[in-house]
Amino acid sequence: MNAGAQPPSGRLQRAPSWLINQASAHSHRLVAEGFAAVDARGYHYRLLAALADGGPASQAELGRRTGIDRSDVVAALNELAGQQLIERSPDPGDRRRNVITATPAAARHLARLDGVLAQIQDDLCAPLSPAEREQLVRLLTRIVEHHAKPV
Repeated sequence: MNAGAQPPSGRLQRAPSWLINQASAHSHRLVAEGFAAVDARGYHYRLLAALADGGPASQAELGRRTGIDRSDVVAALNELAGQQLIERSPDPGDRRRNVITATPAAARHLARLDGVLAQIQDDLCAPLSPAEREQLVRLLTRIVEHHAKPV
């Protein structure tokens, strides 16, 4: 909520969709500020984590793994390439596309970003106990998985 803004009505305070939206806005701000402080963006983290967890991939595959739009994937990969955190090489199975591979420097950078993200999680969830944080993650995961199912 903006400084000086009035608290929401009682109805909104009980609406999960409104509360999730408000928490998301706070989360987005904390992530943007935290990563900006180390000259990174959320897309950088998502792409590097996808490469670390799933190995080399095409740009299209990285878009699917991370949920990032194809044009945004290209722009973020260009930034990562400029920092020498990824390498592009022709796909031996299809010369029309590139395979993206993380460099050794990417692993070190990702470890730093993991620390930044851990601090962001602590800041976001500061009023919750460890057990409440685990419960929140379980509940949000159930909601996300439910709505991700094909109709």
